[in-house]
Amino acid sequence: MNAPFPLSSEQVSLVDLRDPGEVARIEGFVAELDGTAFHRPAWLRAVEGGTGQRGLGLVAEKCGILTGWLPLTEVHSPLFGRALVSSGFAVAGGPLAETEKTSRALCRLAAELAARNTCASVELRGGDAPPDWAVTRDKHCGFVADLADTDEAQLLAIPRKQRAEVRKSLELDLAVSVGTSEEDRAAHYSVYAQSVRNLGTPVFPRSLFDAVLDQFGDQADILTVRYQGVPVASVLSLYHGGAVMPYWGGGTFAARALRANERMYYELMLHARRRGYDRFDFGRSKTGSGPYSYKKNWGFVPEPLSYASWTAPGLRPRNIDPTSDTYSARIELWKKLPLPLANLLGPPIARGLA
Repeated sequence: MNAPFPLSSEQVSLVDLRDPGEVARIEGFVAELDGTAFHRPAWLRAVEGGTGQRGLGLVAEKCGILTGWLPLTEVHSPLFGRALVSSGFAVAGGPLAETEKTSRALCRLAAELAARNTCASVELRGGDAPPDWAVTRDKHCGFVADLADTDEAQLLAIPRKQRAEVRKSLELDLAVSVGTSEEDRAAHYSVYAQSVRNLGTPVFPRSLFDAVLDQFGDQADILTVRYQGVPVASVLSLYHGGAVMPYWGGGTFAARALRANERMYYELMLHARRRGYDRFDFGRSKTGSGPYSYKKNWGFVPEPLSYASWTAPGLRPRNIDPTSDTYSARIELWKKLPLPLANLLGPPIARGLA
């Protein structure tokens, strides 16, 4: 699958992500076109190293100059099937290109690649897709807002009811730390694993979080809130393009009464501004869900996200939507699992939830 697909003088082909020169060239292209953190080859390498799901990529170029890039994760799971996802374990991705025509050429080659690799579908989390692909614009929303210039201004920017919750958290004896040490990583995984078990979701392998932290270096960190020395809320955040994104975060049962999540997000806003970032990307939430309403309570305005997919003829697209009727009973069962058992069973299952 190395033969180029001609598009006038433009060529589209599979790229060798083991080539440091190619990786550097693509990283520069992502920065130039204001791509997301999930467009970066570093993300593909982290996902592959942390989950075993192979990273691939298609490039478009003219006369040796990049004109388009499509990052892909080849997801294989005995429970959820096979798919090419752009990008795996991400909330954004899709073709990044100078023209819509180039985006569509990248997508067509991705569909050909999927068919050759016995993948039932190609899933795009953003970007322009061919007109015959299935597109949804009403299932998920993103939330982004500017950060304020001072701590007090940031507090006042939060709507009154939510600001009152943050003020209550500031009155409690909560300790906040930021880092990427083994202690930070262990605290984060402990809190995150409990949080997703309580929601009925299998936890990702810790190796995925470690790989993202290692690949992103100073562009990722963990902020943890402790009460009497015990971690009660923690979030792993990405820093990219002037914005901080709290990506994998959660709290224990104790976090709600302590307003630890409120303290966590407020402190992250302050921390990001001190690092020189000017926007807070609250990530993606399913439209109308609890997290969707929670982010609106913080004053964030939802922006619909456009996702697209191609499915091979005669096959059904895979279903990894945890809110669908297919999974409702399983979610309720998972919530009741003892935490050690959930942590044992969760990672092998979650590897397929890219």
